[in-house]
Amino acid sequence: MMKSALERVMREDLHEVWSVLTGEEKRLVIENFTIHNFKKNQVIYGEDEVPEFLWVLLKGKVKKYKGGVGGRVQITRLIRPVQYFGYRAFFAGEPYVSSAGTLEPSTLGTVPLSLVNDLILQNNRLALFFIHELSRNLGSSDTRIVNLTQKHIRGRLAEALIVLKDNYGYEEDNVTLRIYLAREDLANLSNMTTSNAIRTLSCFVSEKIIVVDGRRIKIINEPALRKISKFG
Repeated sequence: MMKSALERVMREDLHEVWSVLTGEEKRLVIENFTIHNFKKNQVIYGEDEVPEFLWVLLKGKVKKYKGGVGGRVQITRLIRPVQYFGYRAFFAGEPYVSSAGTLEPSTLGTVPLSLVNDLILQNNRLALFFIHELSRNLGSSDTRIVNLTQKHIRGRLAEALIVLKDNYGYEEDNVTLRIYLAREDLANLSNMTTSNAIRTLSCFVSEKIIVVDGRRIKIINEPALRKISKFG
């Protein structure tokens, strides 16, 4: 199972990280690679914990989130297969400043960050890979901060739905989002209260932009939704 999971990682979006490793480095990764199965809504790691592992999502969906004022939670990033996460705090020399948890039953792999650090010290191409990933994530975070603080409620919710679509895509009908979020999670992704998220969803339904069936959301007018997201 571990070998097949690793082969899947190599075939998917981040296969380039595997391609920069030498034969000996690949052997070390395989020997230290561990599979973990998580249930829905299970915490992977929490704020203030000491980072020990590089995590890679093999199957399922994961959210990164941070607690805020008054117990409110903000979802800061969505993880899709096959993406690496959980390493920034290690390189910063600090505990985790956010948490990670599953949105559905998920399978993840880990490699000790101590091994990753050793590999980086001897492999410049691997170091450049992580610099590139950290830089992209920082740019995305900057954009999200501006959007979540300056856009109106409609724009924030529209952006959240577009983020879900861009990360996880549609079901086979090409309109139903391939993720079924609770209203609270959707609100936490949009930086609004759950009641405001529900009301705004209802507005989008009345405007024939989306169709809602429980936690299933169909985007039937994506151009209109993207326009609302852009001009928020």
